[in-house]
Amino acid sequence: MKLIAGLGNPGVEYVLTRHNMGWLSVDHFVNNNNLGKPQNKFHSEFWKTDNLILIKPLTFMNSSGLAVSEAVNFYRINLDDILIIYDDMALPFGKLRLRAQGSAGGHNGLISILGSLGDIHVPRLRVGIGKAPGSMINYVLGHFNDEERKQLPDIADRVEEAIKIWLDKDIQKAMTLVNYRNL
Repeated sequence: MKLIAGLGNPGVEYVLTRHNMGWLSVDHFVNNNNLGKPQNKFHSEFWKTDNLILIKPLTFMNSSGLAVSEAVNFYRINLDDILIIYDDMALPFGKLRLRAQGSAGGHNGLISILGSLGDIHVPRLRVGIGKAPGSMINYVLGHFNDEERKQLPDIADRVEEAIKIWLDKDIQKAMTLVNYRNL
């Protein structure tokens, strides 16, 4: 069993904000793979197939670890079988970077998850949102501008491709394919 958690914030005011890139990615994957409507489980919107669980934590970004750890503990999922998808200001807009482990890099959602799981060895797919031109909080919680909005379908397709590679390959092979093909 594998788990994918797309990070974001609940509420209509956050739907098309940069901080909800993980949620947008899960929504795209769910829609393209006809996974239907979610259940509410583990403080999340929740979908399950034979070998995959997808969640969108409803706990707000800074408490994402609660939802992820509940699902991980209930299904006894190995840390290597988790993929966290989230926004990253350290990457140019639309750039993807798959990692097997590492620090949270200051991302509060990932800080919460790594703290709840007690380990930094958790795979993650970072989706670039670019550097904040001013206030970091206003930027990540701000809505995509028109140019960014036009790019979202392509980014979502590339995230879906990265997810499928991660599902099909070991993490080292997946990182090579995702990171060096510039998905």
